[in-house]
Amino acid sequence: MAEPGHSHHLSARVRGRTERRIPRLLRLLLWAGTAFQVTQGTGPELHACKESEYHYEYTACDSTGSRWRVAVPHTPGLCTSLPDPVKGTECSFSCNAGEFLDMKDQSCKPCAEGRYSLGTGIRFDEWDELPHGFASLSANMELDDSAAESTGNCTSSKWVPRGDYIASNTDECTATLMYAVNLKQSGTVNFEYYYPDSSIIFEFFVQNDQCQPNADDSRWMKTTEKGWEFHSVELNRGNNVLYWRTTAFSVWTKVPKPVLTQLMYKWAKPKICSEDLEGAVKLPVSGVKTHCPPCNPGFFKTNNSTCQPCPYGSYSNGSDCTRCPAGTEPAVGFEYKWWNTLPTNMETTVLSGINFEYKGMTGWEVAGDHIYTAAGASDNDFMILTLVVPGFRPPQSVMADTENKEVARITFVFETLCTVNCELYFMVGVNSRTNTPVETWKGSKGKQSYTYIIEENTTTSFTWAFQRTTFHEASRKYTNDVAKIYSINVTNVMNGVASYCRPCALEASDVGSSCTSCPAGYYIDRDSGTCHSCPSNTILKAHQPYGVQACVPCGPGTKNNKIHSLCYNDCTFSRNTPTRTFNYNFSALANTVTLAGGPSFTSKGLKYFHHFTLSLCGNQGRKMSVCTDNVTDLRIPEGESGFSKSITAYVCQAVIIPPEVTGYKAGVSSQPVSLADRLIGVTTDMTLDGITSPAELFHPESLGIPDVIFFYRSNDVTQSCSSGRSTTIRVRCNPQKTVPGSLLLPGTCSDGTCDGCNFHFLWESAAACPLCSVADYHAIVSSCVAGIQKTTYVWREPKLCSGGISLPEQRVTICKTIDFWLKVGISAGTCTAILLTVLTCYFWKKNQKLEYKYSKLVMNATLKDCDLPAADSCAIMEGEDVEDDLIFTSKKSLFGKIKSFTSKRTPDGFDSVPLKTSSGGPDMDL
Repeated sequence: MAEPGHSHHLSARVRGRTERRIPRLLRLLLWAGTAFQVTQGTGPELHACKESEYHYEYTACDSTGSRWRVAVPHTPGLCTSLPDPVKGTECSFSCNAGEFLDMKDQSCKPCAEGRYSLGTGIRFDEWDELPHGFASLSANMELDDSAAESTGNCTSSKWVPRGDYIASNTDECTATLMYAVNLKQSGTVNFEYYYPDSSIIFEFFVQNDQCQPNADDSRWMKTTEKGWEFHSVELNRGNNVLYWRTTAFSVWTKVPKPVLTQLMYKWAKPKICSEDLEGAVKLPVSGVKTHCPPCNPGFFKTNNSTCQPCPYGSYSNGSDCTRCPAGTEPAVGFEYKWWNTLPTNMETTVLSGINFEYKGMTGWEVAGDHIYTAAGASDNDFMILTLVVPGFRPPQSVMADTENKEVARITFVFETLCTVNCELYFMVGVNSRTNTPVETWKGSKGKQSYTYIIEENTTTSFTWAFQRTTFHEASRKYTNDVAKIYSINVTNVMNGVASYCRPCALEASDVGSSCTSCPAGYYIDRDSGTCHSCPSNTILKAHQPYGVQACVPCGPGTKNNKIHSLCYNDCTFSRNTPTRTFNYNFSALANTVTLAGGPSFTSKGLKYFHHFTLSLCGNQGRKMSVCTDNVTDLRIPEGESGFSKSITAYVCQAVIIPPEVTGYKAGVSSQPVSLADRLIGVTTDMTLDGITSPAELFHPESLGIPDVIFFYRSNDVTQSCSSGRSTTIRVRCNPQKTVPGSLLLPGTCSDGTCDGCNFHFLWESAAACPLCSVADYHAIVSSCVAGIQKTTYVWREPKLCSGGISLPEQRVTICKTIDFWLKVGISAGTCTAILLTVLTCYFWKKNQKLEYKYSKLVMNATLKDCDLPAADSCAIMEGEDVEDDLIFTSKKSLFGKIKSFTSKRTPDGFDSVPLKTSSGGPDMDL
């Protein structure tokens, strides 16, 4: 289905060609009724009709439920003598699926081989041309003085058959596809459509015989966030007209009525009440003068009570303009909180909820401290309010940050008071392209604030649309249901005004000091007006860079980039244990990788995938993953350029329709979504900053090395994901997975998420193992062979590390064999034995001499006691023979002598030795 506008996104499953720009595709599968009412034809009498020249049809059923079978010629007036009418089957009669009604004998027969039947239905799945019974209409969606001319320009903006699908127009016109069917009994209509972009209004509704829409069925089609979707609506018996309609969305400017200085009272238009009836309220008298209400901040009041913007360099609270003090600069923007008249850059109108035509009415009215929705022509009209901003003027530090996409922000305070199913839409348009819905609130909502981050420095429009009810009733039952906006604040607006002045960095000059921008990553000291760099491992809040408290610490495992605008991981990580420190290097995983989820199927069995792109770490924190909506690119001729939507993130997702479905050489990528815009931290803990990575989602690790988990958040906040989307990537050591390894999705959640908000991935790779260290290898020493011994270093098994240090080289040393040392031992033992023997003989011989000398000394002492002549000397005199004979009393062995020597020692220290004199006298004891 092609877009009416510039950037609508409505499309359907494609098997063939697509429209120029974003396709708006719709494959219709109609299951309608039992038969169609026809009119019998007649002709002049000619030749008798052959069986091949006519066919049978049934007449309309009468009040009794009966009908007739009649023969109808293919060409009226070509032949005559048709078969007579016969009684037909009951009107409630029908054949089953797989059978057809043979009109000749009015009985059900099975379909031939290779053919099928829907029974009472009819299928349309070939769109080479517009099938019989369909009509395509077009109309201009805006009404002005040149309406006739504009309508003429829309004559070619119709639904166009494209083979396997039918597509709507591509311009600023409303295209309607209609099909009328008369059902003999109640039935259903089913069709399959592809509609990923909600910036186009796409509706389907059914009207009955009285041209009244079926209020039980919702006409607003939901966007197809997961590829093709199936839609079914119940049909009543009788005439049914089916409508498929696409409409562009723009704003038609209307001038609101001012309420300044004097109170002027007018009836709301269109006036649907009578003031002449009894009890009617009269219009108050106009012209009563009151105190002028204040101007909005940044404006001042002139002498004629009008509000004008303050000049640059000054600020205002709504009264007088004041110059910014030295050391400060104006914080330019738009702040609207007094609604005395509609600002010049705002517009309001009413869009019909029935035919989607713009009306010459005011959709929102000012009311002093708020602006509220007017009554409109009917309860299902859209009350439109639009604010246009020409561009933005972000600080220099923001412009220098290529990764920080925030250039401004819009904040508004609102509430809705409803008794039925009202809806308030907030939409954003860029560069005059059609608005894209950002957020929707349904039912009554208390007074609250909403903030939207602006990421592109372009002309931007902000639109609020309020609808009281979605039911198609041209009535005004719920006029008291209103939406109110109390204030709107847009920051960093080009040519904006200032409500206050903020501190700035001072720069010395010849005429004094002037404001200047701090370098990226520097905060402003409020007291001195000087710039200071944020500390290490912190990032600067760019929209409020005042004081050191503006520097926010980075999460675990991350550090700041050069300009302190974001925290990132440089692909390194350390984990400490009581025994050692594990270091990681994920540089081999720094490149982007892709992963496709399991195939999903529509109700007709057509296949699509969720495709993920991930960038883990490094690159100075730059987001490297890109997901694109390439639907338009596929249709643009080669050599021409076109617009395609793409997003950049750490992790993003897109819906991929494979080539076998689209008919293109390449698959179709659509609906890109960011899943990770900020890295929160890297840790082995399962929870960080409110994000949890459940371990049970994946098979458990078995090597004893905990997973390293990367935690991310996205900036997209939706009603279902109030905290934004989050992503966790578990990086697991697996030596069997070569680089880059393998990515896995949770087994229980094949699309990566179990709740639509939190996405989880497992990345197994050898590169996810800790870096190798000395604790990861050991030495093996070989035996000594031929005087050489080798020491070899090997990794411990199983090897649970990667990279890091290398194994030391093999070491070779000189060694001695065991034979050599045996010989040395024997030789040493032999020498020792010989030495001991010699020493023993030597000391024995010497002992003999000492024994002799001692014996002689004892003998001399004995002679002295017996008055023997005294010896001249105890020593051996010169010339004496040391070998004088000694006659012992008995012969004793060496052992005996030693024993005697040790056993006959007297108490005074002397030994008793029996001696025998040479004369043979009696023995003497000495």
